[in-house]
Amino acid sequence: MSDQVIVVLTTFPDEAGAERMANALVQAGLAACVNILPAMTSIYGWKEKIERGKEHQLVIKSSPARYAALEAFIQREHPYELPEILAFAAQDGFPPYIEWVNACTEN
Repeated sequence: MSDQVIVVLTTFPDEAGAERMANALVQAGLAACVNILPAMTSIYGWKEKIERGKEHQLVIKSSPARYAALEAFIQREHPYELPEILAFAAQDGFPPYIEWVNACTEN
């Protein structure tokens, strides 16, 4: 079992879609926990225009060993043509929590 945890970020245009993704990730063992943050305003450049929209941020806790499958799952199931998928290694963390994340994402 790894002693590492990663945090993966993605956004969704609606709360229902965010909840479906969060449930699917946990059910598939790709994430131990997913936090869905309240709606926020995103401003971004897309196809030579400045866009503005409401989005929900998903904060996904997983193990490095599951990252490739997690990324592929998000790409396949996400409604955006180019979804945000950013992964960060947690440099430190509470060891029992890290053990729990890794136990939930063992495969």
